Amino acid sequence: MHMQLVNSFRIPFTTLISYIPIIATIVTCLFSVVLARATLRYVEATDKGLALAREEFEREWSPDLHIKMERVSATEAKVIVTNLAKTSVLLQLLQLRKLSHAMPFERCRLNDPLVGGMTWTQEMGKRIIACTGHEFEGPIAACITFYASGRMYRTDWFRSQVQVREGRIVSLEPSTMPTRRVRVLDRKGPERRREFVQDVTADVAPNKVESKPDESYFVTGA
Repeated sequence: MHMQLVNSFRIPFTTLISYIPIIATIVTCLFSVVLARATLRYVEATDKGLALAREEFEREWSPDLHIKMERVSATEAKVIVTNLAKTSVLLQLLQLRKLSHAMPFERCRLNDPLVGGMTWTQEMGKRIIACTGHEFEGPIAACITFYASGRMYRTDWFRSQVQVREGRIVSLEPSTMPTRRVRVLDRKGPERRREFVQDVTADVAPNKVESKPDESYFVTGA
């Protein structure tokens, strides 16, 4: 009786052989799904790693300048430009203006290199008085145009409170908050994103930068 029950559950060998390809196909499909999911997770992790690496690279090597105006005496003042980034820059143009005027009043053309971590100083007392006049009290702003990594940039307008009496500088104190990390201007069709430092080579050829008005290729931050 027991042997008859066992014999009734026996599977023919040929039938078992015919099931092997089906089982192998199912196992292969399962492994393929597992490998596909693992590959997708690896790609996502790689993309995140590349994005973080690019952000770190831009944070370390993007140009970052800070401008400060400092009083030396009643007739002398200096502009101090500090390169906060690692990359070296080539200073091209220093602009001064009163906040009540849209156009820069004074422009000082430069061609001075500034290594990362170093400062550049220029005497600007006469230019500041020429910008403000012999009687003035209020904010003035300064910005720098420079080359870095083959592109032209312009900083934000750094403000200072100045008091001039009878052509003499009574006080000159910086009023701008510490600058943020600079970014290059990104263009998407007719729209553009305003940042503290903008790549201006996309709009104006280098030989036309000096001849056009300031607002034609710069967007002021003031």
